[in-house]
Amino acid sequence: MEQGASQKPVKIFLLLAWVVFMPMAVHALAPNEIVVVANARARGSLELAEYYMRRRQIPLDHLVRVGTTQNEQCSRQEYNQAIREPVRQGLIRLGKDRRIRCLVTMYGVPLAIRPLESEETETAQKVRMDSRAAVDSELALVLAGDYPLEGWLPNPYFMGFRQQQGPLKRDLVLMVSRLDGPDTQTVRRLIDDALFAEKEGLRGQACFDARWPKPAASTLSGYALYDASIHAAAERIRASKRMSTVRLDDGDALLQPGDCPQTALYSGWYSLGRYVDAFTWVRGAIGYHIASSECSTLKQKDAQVWCKRMLEDGAAVTIGPVYEPYVQAFPPPELFFSTLADGYLGVAESYLVSLPFLSWQMVLIGDPLYQPFAPR
Repeated sequence: MEQGASQKPVKIFLLLAWVVFMPMAVHALAPNEIVVVANARARGSLELAEYYMRRRQIPLDHLVRVGTTQNEQCSRQEYNQAIREPVRQGLIRLGKDRRIRCLVTMYGVPLAIRPLESEETETAQKVRMDSRAAVDSELALVLAGDYPLEGWLPNPYFMGFRQQQGPLKRDLVLMVSRLDGPDTQTVRRLIDDALFAEKEGLRGQACFDARWPKPAASTLSGYALYDASIHAAAERIRASKRMSTVRLDDGDALLQPGDCPQTALYSGWYSLGRYVDAFTWVRGAIGYHIASSECSTLKQKDAQVWCKRMLEDGAAVTIGPVYEPYVQAFPPPELFFSTLADGYLGVAESYLVSLPFLSWQMVLIGDPLYQPFAPR
């Protein structure tokens, strides 16, 4: 995973001691603010969509059916015609009397958009590769009209960009989360586990896996910044008293099998495409691993990418990129977990304010309404 920038470099101002805040521009998501997107050509997609909507009391006319490939990747043309346009029309159909803030893509909807096809000059190849994206990240901008496809766009909700003016307006950005996994049984479990944890409480330990001791420097970038953010996330969760135990490992070695029983929260790095079974996940567990392409597949049988394997082993929410995102594209762990632990916002909003870029590589998997902690 590289530290560099894409064709549109944006300097990120990240603070390692974010003030605990209640984001005034974002309020807790409601069921009637969600539209669910299912693939009518994928077996189980519509049934899972209806199951989720019943369990969360989402209006049944908030279902958008698309007819697209069952493959995990699609072309840009397929995305535009078979996914983006039906979703846009579905939002228009619902009209201005219903405020839609979030899309949920279901099992069977493609994960990733392949690069644009172009002649392979060196410049054209760079633009082509930078046009790759997560389907969900592009759907976040389904109301935004035309925008450049090469590289990323700054997320106007991201707390690190509060003092910057970007090309996107907040009211044109949607939250997008995905209910997906290796099979339909896993997806049902994600739905059920979120509801269980909301009712019974998310209990267990938090495991954070840094690589180096906490740095003394206040100005950091790249890997050092994100390693320090893992330290800060552990400190924030410990201070919140949300977890019975907070484990922070700052050695070079990865966490090893059996190191983290009863894991409820997790963030760490860097094991590329090689999941380490260090955890037993409690119901409703939330976590993500900072490494490239860890959400490149949720279906390939022998794949060991972290998103797929965490879902198979019992996690309920995870985050990952479908291609190479660059390290600065990940949600900084301190911001994501501290927002979640405050309890005012759920999974989707916590992801929204901690995600640096859109029209890019990241995917959130889990119930967007899941709010594991009560407000304080």
